[in-house]
Amino acid sequence: MFSIGLTGGIGSGKSTVADLFAARGVPLIDTDLIAHRITAPGGVAMPLIASEFGDGFIAADGSLDRAKMRALVFADDTAKARLEGIVHPLIRAETERQRFAAQGAYHIVVVPLLVESGEWASRVSRVLVVDCPLETQIARVMRRNGFTREQVLAIIAKQASREARLAAADDIVLNDETATLDTLAQQVETLHGRYLSLASA
Repeated sequence: MFSIGLTGGIGSGKSTVADLFAARGVPLIDTDLIAHRITAPGGVAMPLIASEFGDGFIAADGSLDRAKMRALVFADDTAKARLEGIVHPLIRAETERQRFAAQGAYHIVVVPLLVESGEWASRVSRVLVVDCPLETQIARVMRRNGFTREQVLAIIAKQASREARLAAADDIVLNDETATLDTLAQQVETLHGRYLSLASA
């Protein structure tokens, strides 16, 4: 089962690169989507979260109150560890289920915090990092999310450094300020060919 772990910092362009692989018929398994599903109304994580944190963290529709939880875990590392203790095993189990069901020569697992987790790198065949300079990253997130520079820097500070991600990378897609959809597609096409060869070796 040949699998690629796709990662990158906030605003690096992970989703765009993932979509380019999907357009080539590569199955995508997105851990963020799984996390959203298990914390949606009726999601398997919700009774456990309510039990651990109280009903105050459950929105009116029965989903996780993301804004409230985000504020808590951002300020309290022990709360972050408690939340991760609930959701990470559930995400892992669903990821494995999807991996075994995936068709094709290889598949991609999108893991935003692959480097930070310390465990994902050993569970995939190769690590693919979408990379861009810090200032490009900041500008993109400010534009996309409407955050201030200080808010973006606070998020980035909680993630692995660019250097740590690059050190963990087997392959890199450069998505800097000069990149276009065409140049990204060219990089993805080259990697797609490489991965098909490696998967069949």
